Amino acid sequence: MLAFFQRQLFREPPVWTRQDADLSGKTAIVTGSNTGLGFECSAQLLDLGLSRLILAVRSESKGEEAKKLLLERQNSSTPPPVIEVWKLDLSSYDSIVAFAERAKTLQRLDIAVHNAGLIKKNFEKNKFTGHEETVQVNYLGLALFTLLLLPILEDKNTVEQPGHLVLVSSDTAAWAGFKEKNSVPLLAGFDKSESFKSQDRYATSKLLGQLFLSQLVKRVPLSSTIINAPNPGLCKSSLAREHTGLFDKLLMWAFHSLLGRQASVGARAFTDAAVKQGSESHGQYLEDGKVQPMAPLVYTPEGHVIAERLWRETLDELAFAKVGDILRSLGGQP
Repeated sequence: MLAFFQRQLFREPPVWTRQDADLSGKTAIVTGSNTGLGFECSAQLLDLGLSRLILAVRSESKGEEAKKLLLERQNSSTPPPVIEVWKLDLSSYDSIVAFAERAKTLQRLDIAVHNAGLIKKNFEKNKFTGHEETVQVNYLGLALFTLLLLPILEDKNTVEQPGHLVLVSSDTAAWAGFKEKNSVPLLAGFDKSESFKSQDRYATSKLLGQLFLSQLVKRVPLSSTIINAPNPGLCKSSLAREHTGLFDKLLMWAFHSLLGRQASVGARAFTDAAVKQGSESHGQYLEDGKVQPMAPLVYTPEGHVIAERLWRETLDELAFAKVGDILRSLGGQP
């Protein structure tokens, strides 16, 4: 916890300019990009000369508003960047699959930043899968997005000039209570309302993402895509927008006012991961531009067993998308 306060108060992600990283001619996807961290990351990539930006958003109307604002901020660019708004609902497997199919048509894809996520105030099951919504969006949606986008990035990049797949993480993963870790099956353990606590479920969903990443990079060799997981730190954002009670709002306002980073500062962690981090960051968790340990559980014998179980259940859950075949096509083992 001391490290958290030190980082929030005394450290920041690095700032990069176009002299450090010129993205001319390159294409990027940013999820959750109509507001907050995703919007600011999009703006920063455009400031680095990005030629084509895909705003992957649940609400296309809000995406169009974000596109307008981004273009206004780039009005001096010659030629102006191409910005497109694509529908992506991470609560729906069909939407993720359709998005990935569309991404295959891109002439090039250099960067994909998966930033979208949520915190649910109350227990809610996904209407399509029956899984708890936080786990569905923040973990299972992330896993499917990753496994479908990875071969596209691999196909459109080279070992000499690798693409970047950025999976936004959080230091809250280290604080997760994870009471469901002994559930059999594991994923079904999250579908019971009695174990649900909003903040802990968010933290646990981020821990699941770290466990998944540890297994993915173990099974798929590094080739033409660098996968990393930056933490933006506590930021002033709309992530907890469902917490509308007066006490919750006052508590969060006080906490964020004292310690929260501006979204533009937190987003620099994503931009750094996407444009400056090299192969040494592959499969790694990043804080303020430096590789740091993931949650302690990830490195323990117990964590290894849980990660294996989670991996198997995740592949079974996503078998409809032929994720096993995808992994084999990448030279890996399911």
